[in-house]
Amino acid sequence: MLNRLNKVLEKVMPLLTPIGVIVGLLCASWLSSYSFLAPWIFAAMTFAGSLGSNFKDLGKVIMHPLPLIIIFIILHVVMPLIGWGAGQLFFPGDDLTQTGFILLFVIPTGVISLVWVTIYRGNIALTLALILLDTMLSPFIVPYSLTLFVGAKVQMNTWDIMQGLLYMVVIPSLIGMALNQLTKGKIKTQWGPNLAPFSKIGLFIVVSLNSSVIAPYLKQMNKQLIVIIVVAFLCATLGYVLGWFVAKVMGWNRELTIALTFNSGMRNLSAGAVLAIAFFPAPVALPVIAGMLFQQILAALFGYRLGKSLGMNGQTSTKAA
Repeated sequence: MLNRLNKVLEKVMPLLTPIGVIVGLLCASWLSSYSFLAPWIFAAMTFAGSLGSNFKDLGKVIMHPLPLIIIFIILHVVMPLIGWGAGQLFFPGDDLTQTGFILLFVIPTGVISLVWVTIYRGNIALTLALILLDTMLSPFIVPYSLTLFVGAKVQMNTWDIMQGLLYMVVIPSLIGMALNQLTKGKIKTQWGPNLAPFSKIGLFIVVSLNSSVIAPYLKQMNKQLIVIIVVAFLCATLGYVLGWFVAKVMGWNRELTIALTFNSGMRNLSAGAVLAIAFFPAPVALPVIAGMLFQQILAALFGYRLGKSLGMNGQTSTKAA
């Protein structure tokens, strides 16, 4: 039954986060009082998602590190610069919105990218290694990237942000990976399929809770909010395009192309929204929530396009890094 439920949820993944946002808006007066649960639910999701990771996969990928290095450059150099530039260009003088766009693109890649890479039979080892490294480094990358780009324009407590990432992302991931290592992968086969649908339901709940907190801002559909949504959409699309383009230029095979495309475009936006709401004024969360509206839709569109152009059985090249 849980396996069937998981397959149904996988099919509706593109609609899961937009519907969560709508539910959060409609039920804001009731849901907002439960927003304190979001970090705990997210920690449980991270634990469930990390049960398939182990340090052996990391070792294999490090032997051929070029794809991993390129994804890191796209995720944590190119895209934050694009977010910063978009904030400066379209929202001059609006420090909170600018911070939101930077936060949107300094958040690490998400466990949810593994779902899409698995569906389209991409390079799972590379994806797991990326999730592991990006997760471990996130308490340092996120706050210090924000400090670099935002400076003193927006007040924030770097240590609190680091602690939030440790409790929500790093510690649950380490526990999940340690259990996988200790049980020699048995826990993945025993627990993984049963927990998979609850992770997706958890994603829906976290999105709804976060949306309920900033409902007063989202309900005021003014020109600025429309511009935020459009700019976030265009910038997020660039992430997928960059990943695909680099893989094509490098002549990498289908598995690497799929992994590079999804991992360059997807972010752990649920964690980003939790951080934005917990440590910043509410308007900072608007670009992050806007990104959540269509992240899964973009993943579905690019997945369909990749599946059609590359073929589910063929490869673009036999060459790989």
